[in-house]
Amino acid sequence: MQTIRYELIPAQGTDGEVAVITFDETNSPVNTMCRQWQQELGEVTAQVLGDRERLGTALKGIVLASAKTSFFAGADLKATMRLTPADAPAAFGEIERMKKHFRTLETLGLPVVACLNGAALGGGWEVALVAHYRIAVADPKIQFGLPEVTLGLMPGATGVTKMTRLLGLMGAQPYILEGKLFNPAEALELQLVHELVATREQLLPAALAHIATHPHTVQPWDDKNYKMPGGTPANPKIAGALTVAPAMLKKTTRGRYPAPEAALAAMVEGAMVDYDTALRIESRYLARLMTGPVARNMINTFFFDMNAIKSGKSRPAVRGAVAPRYKPQKVGILGAGMMGAGIAWAQASRGIATVLKDVSTEKAEAGKAYSAKLTQARVDKGRMTAEAQQALLARITPTASAADLAGCDLIIEAVFESRDLKAKVTQEAEPQLAPGGFFASNTSTLPISGLATASSRPEKFVGIHFFSPVDKMKLVEIIRGKQTDDETVARAFDHVQALGKVPIVVNDSRGFYTSRTFGTFVMEGAAMLGEGIPAAAIENAAMQAGLPVGPLAVLDETALTLSVHVLDQTRADYAAEGKTYTSTPGELLVERMVKELKRPGRAGGGGFYDYPAGGKKHLWPELKPLFEKPGVAWSVQEIQDRLLYRQAIETARCLAEGVLTSVHDANIGSIFGIGFPAWTGGAMQFIYAMGVQEFLRRADELTHKWGGGFEVDTVTQRTISEFLPTY
Repeated sequence: MQTIRYELIPAQGTDGEVAVITFDETNSPVNTMCRQWQQELGEVTAQVLGDRERLGTALKGIVLASAKTSFFAGADLKATMRLTPADAPAAFGEIERMKKHFRTLETLGLPVVACLNGAALGGGWEVALVAHYRIAVADPKIQFGLPEVTLGLMPGATGVTKMTRLLGLMGAQPYILEGKLFNPAEALELQLVHELVATREQLLPAALAHIATHPHTVQPWDDKNYKMPGGTPANPKIAGALTVAPAMLKKTTRGRYPAPEAALAAMVEGAMVDYDTALRIESRYLARLMTGPVARNMINTFFFDMNAIKSGKSRPAVRGAVAPRYKPQKVGILGAGMMGAGIAWAQASRGIATVLKDVSTEKAEAGKAYSAKLTQARVDKGRMTAEAQQALLARITPTASAADLAGCDLIIEAVFESRDLKAKVTQEAEPQLAPGGFFASNTSTLPISGLATASSRPEKFVGIHFFSPVDKMKLVEIIRGKQTDDETVARAFDHVQALGKVPIVVNDSRGFYTSRTFGTFVMEGAAMLGEGIPAAAIENAAMQAGLPVGPLAVLDETALTLSVHVLDQTRADYAAEGKTYTSTPGELLVERMVKELKRPGRAGGGGFYDYPAGGKKHLWPELKPLFEKPGVAWSVQEIQDRLLYRQAIETARCLAEGVLTSVHDANIGSIFGIGFPAWTGGAMQFIYAMGVQEFLRRADELTHKWGGGFEVDTVTQRTISEFLPTY
């Protein structure tokens, strides 16, 4: 066999033997439920049955083990990506066959023990659940659980049925519907793991000791006295909670994510029938999900694209070789406002000494206070000790003196979006860099090559665009200027990863990728308002499409004044080049909101929304008489298409222009940077899932109705086809 090893070893304290099943997939760093493994699971199950018949009572038990650093990684996702709805019956059959082998092993009357030497996630945790007794290495970094919903799937290899029967309908929900993970100590507390050992070497002896003292074992649900923890749906309390559960779930999923809804249905329906029937129910739901488009989109992006970034596919080689990983020891930050304070927190929480500079010590201290506020919340909840808090805060040195930046390996400017101000602070701070250090700008829109003209070493000048709030936003956009060298980009990439964040690498352009594409989303929303479409219709349609919030709400949060400032700067830049910038209808409406109607956004008291003190925000009532036109025809689908297609087309243009250089950066950047709906798999996957020809057909319709923003030129069309993924 190529994925499983099978051997008999002496049992402890008797003349009997124990069957050891060791998972060891050839030419793979992890074990997966690939087709070969599924076939060999059947073969090894037959071997166990043969030895059970041959040895009789001399076969004392079964041990499940792994030869990898992890226990088991789960399903073969590449194979899943190739499935279509027509494959659902075959997928159901494969799932059922695998479960039959699981069921055979756990009903032999022999104790089955799983030796969990490392992570067991998804299908891997379901393999562990075959065992009656689970022993794990007491390493807090090891993770167990069922994260399938994050990939558009649900646990379908007994995970839903077993976890529901082990933890109860209410207790199992966070682990099934949210994909919540847990470490060995937490698993022990949940009684999902039964014993912890200090080292990997202690696993097998502990397993043999358990088998010696527990000769006859059954699964809890096979015990005639079994009762589901908390009760079944027949219990009035459970029934009451389940009445509102679908509505609560729909509020979160907005009907765009079938996986958690299917998982909830499998949990509840399975709890009302016998164990074997529950397994079939679970298989049917999984087969439908794994052959559907949402799972394919989410697996593509949240597994394959994310792993491409984590493994450094976007990190440039340096002089033709892979440069060693880099982590600066001391970093300076210019500007202690919201962004600078957030970056200081991100660095200090990862052990990096940080100098936080502003024009006055008081402002710098106020920036440090942000980290004190964040850490105090963790201390109050017991998630951080007071000593760890003090150690973190001690890493942040607030100052008003540029001299305190001396010796920094990296300096990041995070001052106001003014080219002159950025040039001034760059020239003041750059001389303080340590030999070999580099300089970064946190600008969100201004081209890096232009800002680098203020630097004495433009090849060591790079954009590192954090998103607000920094403590919550995972994405960071690294922008390569025209003169930025590979080593600087690689170091910026490493620094972002050292902060536990997700870097994408883009080339220089006005607005780069995220701000440029984000701008098309919010301005399309503003344009629709100007056309007379009701504001509430625009906002609700956007959220029903899976966008986090509507475009008008986003404009309020980011400040309409900022959009106008960017517009003014763009006009000035075009004028300096002897050109005239043509403002879009959305930009003109936002400009009118600020300059004529005095509505600057949330921070200025109100914009498209009002924000009553102590009350809930609501749309500004004046929007209706000012903009709404009762005779205008609109539909929810049309609004959603305009918002999604506009962003997807702009993303494809960025790829065609070389601002983006990979689909994985495009997909991850669109979801984590601009809130493109996760169910689509990202802006480029949205195109590919739609089908390129169908997407272009609809884009052409939108172009004829709503203008050039939706036009896909021949170069962009060719680029879309060139990057078409294959599985």
